[in-house]
Amino acid sequence: KKNKKKVLVFAEDVAASGGYLIACAGDEIYANSSSIVGSIGVIYSAFGLQDLIKKAGIQRRIYTAGKNKSTLDPFVEEKQEDIERLKKIQLDLHSDFIKVVEDSRSSKLKKDKNLDLFTGEFWSGSKAKELGLIDGLGNADEILKEKFGEDVTIKKFEKPKSWLNKKLSGASESQIENLINILEEKSIWQKYGF
Repeated sequence: KKNKKKVLVFAEDVAASGGYLIACAGDEIYANSSSIVGSIGVIYSAFGLQDLIKKAGIQRRIYTAGKNKSTLDPFVEEKQEDIERLKKIQLDLHSDFIKVVEDSRSSKLKKDKNLDLFTGEFWSGSKAKELGLIDGLGNADEILKEKFGEDVTIKKFEKPKSWLNKKLSGASESQIENLINILEEKSIWQKYGF
C-alpha cells in the first residue's frame, strides 16, 4: 500500500484455512474453477495414546517448569479445563480470522449466502467466486495478460537450488531428485538409529 501497488493473489491449487488467511492480504484473489478455497475456521487434532502405552507397559515421565506446560499431552488423560482453554483460544483465533476476511473482502462477500461462510466449510473456485471469497477465475498467466496485455513479463521466483543440486548440475533432474530423496530419507531414519 505504501508504494501504491496492487497485490494480486493466485490460488491455483488450494487456498484453504491458513492459505486463505494469507491470500486475504492481497488486493485481489484469483483461483482456478477447481481450486479449493475457504475453510475459514480453526482446528486442533491429536491422538489419545494413553491406553496404547499402558498396554505396551511404557511409562511416560514428564518434567516441567510451569504447571500447564504439558497441556493436552497425547500420552495422558485429557483434562476438561485444558479442553475448555483450548476451545477459548480457538474461538479467539476464529474471531480474528473472520475479522481479517471481513476487512479484506467486505464489499465483495455475498451477505445473503454467508450462512456457512465462517464454519470451516470449503468450496471449489467457482463457488468461492459466487460467495465473493475470490475476485475471479483463472491462472496467473491468463489474469496478468488480461490486466496488463500480452507483452506482460512474468518473473517466476523459484526455490534456490540446494548445495547438492548445484554440485550435481550435470546429472538429469530426476536422478538428482531421486538422490536427494534417498539422502533425506536416510537422514530421517538415522535419527532413530537405523
